[in-house]
Amino acid sequence: MTKKPALLRGENIWKEYHTGEKIVLQVLKGVDVDIKEGEIVVIVGPSGSGKSTLLHLLGGLDRPTQGKVFFDEKEIFAFSEEQLANFRNKTLGFVFQFHHLLPEFTALENVSMPALIAGKTRNSVFAKAEKALMEVSLEERLAHKPNQLSGGEQQRVAVARALMNDPQIVLADEPSGNLDEESGLNLHKLLVSLSEKRGLTFVIATHNPDLAKRAHRVLRLSDGRLSTAKASS
Repeated sequence: MTKKPALLRGENIWKEYHTGEKIVLQVLKGVDVDIKEGEIVVIVGPSGSGKSTLLHLLGGLDRPTQGKVFFDEKEIFAFSEEQLANFRNKTLGFVFQFHHLLPEFTALENVSMPALIAGKTRNSVFAKAEKALMEVSLEERLAHKPNQLSGGEQQRVAVARALMNDPQIVLADEPSGNLDEESGLNLHKLLVSLSEKRGLTFVIATHNPDLAKRAHRVLRLSDGRLSTAKASS
């Protein structure tokens, strides 16, 4: 059987930050990572180990000091800035620890933003946003603004927003890190359900052991290098 190629692949990724004239902070040191279609891959590691940095590089939000990132065998940092922005908007979804919802807009309007930015018509966008909110069990909260929602509900709005342009991969950075235990568990179940129903690929940085247990693979980032923490079950 032919081995299925990686959907997202990082090759020899280094990331350095210059904190002074001679001081260099090496966060990532030659990281290689392959993400297959439909996988839930969790990245664990101590605070400051570079989990968020790696996600940002894989998602084209930042550029590596050295190394390459490929999506569907195309090197994303060979794209023009416009092409890279288009790739992020239409191919990837992002969920962060803090939901980053716009406080003056309703849940429906917040979820609609990525599709509106992509140039889609308002009526079609709102219909799709309503379906996305139904998918995360928030059909009763369409007209609510963020300050009228619980923390768990706000994060589910952020998940629905990440789904709006039908991404192939969702990158999530500590998605339940700001939630209470019950809300966090509900979010974890939702992410697994979305992966199964949509065949959606997730790459998730987390400290949460429950979320790690639900992954197909767990990778550990330590001292700038990545290793397998748990084989696929």
